[in-house]
Amino acid sequence: METIVLGGGCFWCVEGAIKGLRGVSEVIPGYSGGHLENPTYEQVCAKNTGHAEVVKVTFDPSIINTATLLEVFFTCHDPTQLNRQGNDIGPHYRSAIFYTSEGQREDSESVIEKMEALYENEIVTEVTAFKNFYVAENYHHDYFKNNPSNPYCRGIVAPKIAKTRAKHGDLYE
Repeated sequence: METIVLGGGCFWCVEGAIKGLRGVSEVIPGYSGGHLENPTYEQVCAKNTGHAEVVKVTFDPSIINTATLLEVFFTCHDPTQLNRQGNDIGPHYRSAIFYTSEGQREDSESVIEKMEALYENEIVTEVTAFKNFYVAENYHHDYFKNNPSNPYCRGIVAPKIAKTRAKHGDLYE
């Protein structure tokens, strides 16, 4: 099993898009990439911890390889938006890959190079070695699944998940 940490705006969107992929055993929302130990959601949203909203993905590379996982990740957010996703603005919403091995770094750079052709603007996804991860508060876990009628979930999360599943439907259980 391997782990990789991915940030693509609100972690509710990325969690919902990655959960259910064959070969993915765990998707945990949290915070990564900053300097403050054990940050809270409120501290991260205040934009001074350096952390991004992320999901820590545990996966079996013999079932889903890193490159395929990253292609799904790039479908569920816009990697050309710097420090934002739509109306969610701030460095904590940045597009980021925190890799845990050299192979993941190489795969990240390769997938970004491949994906560049699909976007009019440059991909700004940060590719950085994993340093830290702090689990988000319990109410963030399975947020979309547990709150499907929430207006943000209906208007923002659901369309991103639907788009991702439409494109990569064969990868889901």
